[in-house]
Amino acid sequence: MYHIIEIFLHLDKYIDMFIASYGALTYLALFVVIFIETGLVVTPFLPGDSLIFAAAAFAARGSLNILLLALLLILAAFTGNALNFFLGGKFGSLLSKSRFVNPKHLKSAEDFFKKYGGMAVVLGRFAPIIRTFVPFVAGIGRMNPGRFTLFNLIGCLAWVGLASAAGYFFGNIPFVKDHFSMVCIAIIVISLLPAVATFIGERRRARRNPGGGGAA
Repeated sequence: MYHIIEIFLHLDKYIDMFIASYGALTYLALFVVIFIETGLVVTPFLPGDSLIFAAAAFAARGSLNILLLALLLILAAFTGNALNFFLGGKFGSLLSKSRFVNPKHLKSAEDFFKKYGGMAVVLGRFAPIIRTFVPFVAGIGRMNPGRFTLFNLIGCLAWVGLASAAGYFFGNIPFVKDHFSMVCIAIIVISLLPAVATFIGERRRARRNPGGGGAA
């Protein structure tokens, strides 16, 4: 856990060192992290938004190709979501009972999906942890594959596009460079706001209707 926190706080140093040591393999490493973060319900703790932001900032310095980076990360996010959707449809009932899947995270994603419907696939991309569970819940709920694919594509384009554009154009501003770790943390906090708002709304409704849930 300490190592994960260390990576979050010093993403700029880790990516810089990786580029210096492995060159083009950095693209593969970034692809794998984004794919796993969004593709497996047991790895919601991996960096997402902040990693894309940091990588795009380095692309602006010439260390990486921004177009190739964005295309690969869109593909990673899209295929990761598709895998998660498939796993939800095939093994959802078994995996949801696994000790490696946090039931609270799964319940939050279910509530989020019920509230926003198909758009949850798009909106969920901007909420860490939630985005890892929404496609899984969509698979469990047997969402139409074609409809899921459309929303999945829109969400991945928007998420990677906005995060990479922010990193590319603002990641090397002197203030941002000097406070890079704090900016990455701020991105994570902002990304969590939709999930927090949903949680607060659910708690308020539960207080107003403490014995609710009787109607089918």
